[in-house]
Parts: sequence; C-alpha cells; structure tokens
Amino acid sequence: MGYDYGKIWVAGAAGRVGTMIRNMLDMRDVELFETDIEDLDITCAGDVNLFGSRNRPNTIINCAGMTDVQACEGNVEEAYKVNALGARNLSAIARKIDARIIQISTDDIFWDTNEQSHHEFDTPNPRTVYGKSKLAGENFVKELAPKHLIIRSSWVYGAEGSNFVNSIIEQAGKGMRIEAAVDDFACPTSAKELSRVILRLIQAEQEGIYHAVCAGHCSRYALAQEILRLLGREEVELVPIKMGGRQPGFEGPEYTVLDNMMLRMCGIQQPSGWKEALREYVADYVSDYSTANENKRKERGM
Repeated sequence: MGYDYGKIWVAGAAGRVGTMIRNMLDMRDVELFETDIEDLDITCAGDVNLFGSRNRPNTIINCAGMTDVQACEGNVEEAYKVNALGARNLSAIARKIDARIIQISTDDIFWDTNEQSHHEFDTPNPRTVYGKSKLAGENFVKELAPKHLIIRSSWVYGAEGSNFVNSIIEQAGKGMRIEAAVDDFACPTSAKELSRVILRLIQAEQEGIYHAVCAGHCSRYALAQEILRLLGREEVELVPIKMGGRQPGFEGPEYTVLDNMMLRMCGIQQPSGWKEALREYVADYVSDYSTANENKRKERGM
C-alpha cells in the first residue's frame, strides 16, 4: 500500500493523460471514478453536479478538452464550451463538495516570437482560440474553486488519441513524405512524465499554478528528426516548413517554451529530459506494435 488518494474523479479519462493516470495508480490506494464524453458531458452543469454530489470525490482531475487548434479556430463557441464552461462546471461542484480540482492546461496560453521561456508568474497572452479558451478555463478554476491546481504542459503525447509524435511514427511506417515546422518551439512531454508530476503534486498536497514539461525544448522539425532516428527510419523524407506554409492564413504560437519554476522552488521532482522520455515512448510503441502483429499472425495460423 502507498499514498491514500481517497476518491479521485478523472474527467476525460479515455485520453492520453487520463489513461496514464489510471495505469499508474494502485487501486488499493484509491477509489477511482472515470468518465468521458460518452458517460458524462462536462459542459452540462446539471449532470456534473449530480455525478459529483452522488460520488463526492476529494480530487477532480480535468483531462477533458477540445485540443485540436484548427478545429477550435473553426468552431469558437464549441471550444469555449468545452475548455471554459466545462472547467467552470467542474470547479463549481469541487467548491460545493470541498474537493480539490486539478485543471490540465497548455503552453498555448502564451505566445512569443522571442526565445524566452515562460514561468508561472509570467502574464499569459494567447493568440489562438484554443489558448484563449484554455485560459478562460483556468480563470474559472481560480475564481470558483478554493482548492485548485492548474498544471500547464506542452506537446503532450501518448498512446491514446492523435498527436504529433504518433502521427510521425505512423507516417514513417508508411514511408510517407513528412513535413514539420522549423519555427514552432516548445517542450515535448510524454503523458507518462506529466502524470507522474500530477501524482507527485497530489501527494505533496500542493495548490496553485505549476508548469510540468520535460527538460529541454526543440522545434517540430527537430522532434520529427529524433523520432525518425529512434525508429531507424532516417531515410524517410523530412521536409522543413514554416508555420504559415503548413497552415495558410493561420497564426499559431511560435515559441511557447515553459519553465518549471514552481516545481524547482517547491522541491518537487521534475520530469526527465524530452529525448529520454521520447526514447522510452518510442521503444514501448514499437514493442506494442510488434506484439500486436505477432498476435495477429498467430490468430491466422501463420
């Protein structure tokens, strides 16, 4: 037996972070409630209030969100509904039942063309609808929930859902020509490393705003290069592009490198380096893929 987490409700449990948190928890140490859009819509205040009042978790982790940047640009109201209103509803029930809410946020609340990292005390200045809606969610959490943790991360990847790392791996497997931006910089962070930090912060009973990213930073292009190297597929054509060339007419963040200042000051163990975390993830990904193919061959009697 380890740390007694009590009752934890993970909203958006089917995503990469929610799934990883479940995998890391020892069920002897926690009573876990998991919901996703099929089970409970966090944008419906009545449903959120009913579920929270019935189950009374002491910790609510909001992993739910509309994260596709271009989709947010094309559907502003839906982006705010999920990323801001959903956070508001979870914060309201957290206050009602005296629970702590943990809101997963993003580096997109910052935007800068200068090569300067952003710590927790810097003033956000989002330029995308995604970043603005996530910042609105943060503000609801701070305003409504007396006990809260806001954890910002960046370029989070994991086995579940679509993300840049999985996309590069899949394209490389098909021998496809790959394009990656040379002018978009952040800190690639694995869902495993982020989840470890979340659990450490719960155990340390921390509150406030924390950045949690893997050490170091790179461009999308450099990240794709490293993935191809780890896969042994460096012969795959990798084409450097500019952000504007990838998404005509769309201004996205260019330099959103986060600094884990609060983790350092509070003596909380930080995530590993981005290359180390990526190496572990790619090795697991390849191993799982090979195992799945082997099982298929056995099923076919090959």
